[in-house]
Amino acid sequence: MARGCIVTGTDTGIGKTVLAAGIAGRLAAVHGGARYWKPVQAGLDDETDSQTIARLAPGVTILPEAYRLATPASPHHAATLDGVTIDPLRLALPLGDTPLVVEGAGGVLVPLGDDLLFADMFVGWGLPVVLAARTTLGTINHTLLSLEALRARGIAVAGVAFVDAVPSAPKSAPKSTAELASMAAIAHHGNIRILGHLGWLSPLTPATLAKAMASFDLEALL
Repeated sequence: MARGCIVTGTDTGIGKTVLAAGIAGRLAAVHGGARYWKPVQAGLDDETDSQTIARLAPGVTILPEAYRLATPASPHHAATLDGVTIDPLRLALPLGDTPLVVEGAGGVLVPLGDDLLFADMFVGWGLPVVLAARTTLGTINHTLLSLEALRARGIAVAGVAFVDAVPSAPKSAPKSTAELASMAAIAHHGNIRILGHLGWLSPLTPATLAKAMASFDLEALL
């Protein structure tokens, strides 16, 4: 079985790519190399996720996307606009000797076509999932629902990583009691390992990201 993990989220725009860069960087440091793969990239006008990984984790090998779709939308809709049908056979895990970090698009149940969800691909890939979750209001429901969807399909979940996708209080300030209560509730009701909390980084550089990820509990992946 391939080594590595899948990084998915409870929603879109919550910092999955930055988290994936941090995980890939840790894996590369421990194993002497790591690979990153974004199977389906939807939206090409701004910096792509693969380009972000290359910028934030320079020691990681970036594998080419199976599909590069023009519109920043759900992959199934972006594919329709491009006149493309996403073929699951083209989404087989790339072979290689170093650990692989695969990043999904949006959340667990994002569609790739009329009869295909990202979760269906997770089953076939057989890698453990790292679930990125917000720290803001609503994260308990979104995270527990995502965990249920993964487990209902027999997908192994390595743990939950909390990500601040918007600027937060200074690092010296304690987290609010509401945020801490949300994290504790997810750990308890989800019966899940909390891998860590990735706060807002300014500046966001390979060095600041590596420092922030050093405290993450990635033993299961390392």
